[in-house]
Amino acid sequence: MATSDQPTGREDWTLLDALRRGDDDAFARLVAEHHASLRRVARLYVANAAIADEVVQDTWVGVIRGIWAFEGRSSIKTWIFRILVNRARTRGAREGRSPSQTNDLAPETVAESDWAAPTVDPGSSPEQSLLTKELGERLRTVIHTLPSNLKTVLWLRDVEGWSSEDVCNALAIQETNQRVLLHRARSRARAALEPYLEGAPRGAGGR
Repeated sequence: MATSDQPTGREDWTLLDALRRGDDDAFARLVAEHHASLRRVARLYVANAAIADEVVQDTWVGVIRGIWAFEGRSSIKTWIFRILVNRARTRGAREGRSPSQTNDLAPETVAESDWAAPTVDPGSSPEQSLLTKELGERLRTVIHTLPSNLKTVLWLRDVEGWSSEDVCNALAIQETNQRVLLHRARSRARAALEPYLEGAPRGAGGR
């Protein structure tokens, strides 16, 4: 388990109270805030987008059923994502895809909407913009080929922008383990991208 849970803050307690009172608007806001990210993370574990949608729907059912059991020892967000990860892992195993098998999915089988779009500097040249887009596409491919434990940590930290504490809480892992997994994932991604960056036009490549 994570060693440094982030306790529920005042806003979360307010939200929790609304959810427990059956406030449909509060639940709708929660879904709007997290649904897309939940779907992207689920997609790291299961074979296709349709199954990911089912996992996310099952997660929301779990949230509704478990809202009274939530004790506030972590944020609502990380609690929801922990539910998702548990369900996604179970569904992936049920579908006959172990974590290593899931990594063998061809990149083209993943819908573009399942991934975060690369950020392009509006002031960059057409060549630099194209390179940024191509690099983003290459990064998606690299992430998708990583083992599932590395892939999930890297995705949450570097794509979703999560803190290390939130990742530990959502995945129920120790901070030390999280750092090791992230280092390994970044190292593999960097090594895979190096040939592409070496062939990029001078002055347009990444660091």
